[in-house]
Amino acid sequence: MLDEVAPGTDDVVITLGDHVDRGPDSKGVIDDLVQLGRSTRLLSLLGNHEEMMLDVLTGRQPHFEWVKHGGQATLESYGFDGDLDILPESHIEFFGNLGDYFESEDYFFTHAAYDPNRPLDDQPDELLRWHSLRDGVPPPHASGKVAVVGHTANPEGEIVNMGHILCIDTHCYRDGYLTAVDLTGGHYYQASKDGRSRFG
Repeated sequence: MLDEVAPGTDDVVITLGDHVDRGPDSKGVIDDLVQLGRSTRLLSLLGNHEEMMLDVLTGRQPHFEWVKHGGQATLESYGFDGDLDILPESHIEFFGNLGDYFESEDYFFTHAAYDPNRPLDDQPDELLRWHSLRDGVPPPHASGKVAVVGHTANPEGEIVNMGHILCIDTHCYRDGYLTAVDLTGGHYYQASKDGRSRFG
């Protein structure tokens, strides 16, 4: 995906969360993102899987829920040996800088959803990180901006464009695609786990 998109130093790359728990090498994913952040403007959001992970690593929650939702593979990728102090300093910095949302002139970005009537800096964590669009699609936000979200996977591997919401979770953690959208040019790039690419 990164080879196809080839972001430059002046580009802004926004990742929508769930960087961990979605494959066998979460540590490698964070390594790649840390490296990417040194060559372009990277803005990464907090997903529900990062929330679960950080709650466990900081002792705020027991490990049971996280482990059964991908946490076991994440721990193994970090070489977990019983000590929860497993994150290298660059990863601690990466996770510490994860945002709840990002806003541009025409768009705003969250991991999952939003409250249409509340300002973006006053959104409930539950909606930002856990709400599935299958449980209800929020109407347009009061700002009038288009929401770009993930979290609600489309098993067909297609982007879901509802006009006021663009959901780009295209089921990459199963058999779909990882999707990137160039919002300045209207193009998309998709890559599957077995190396297939799609463009549009």
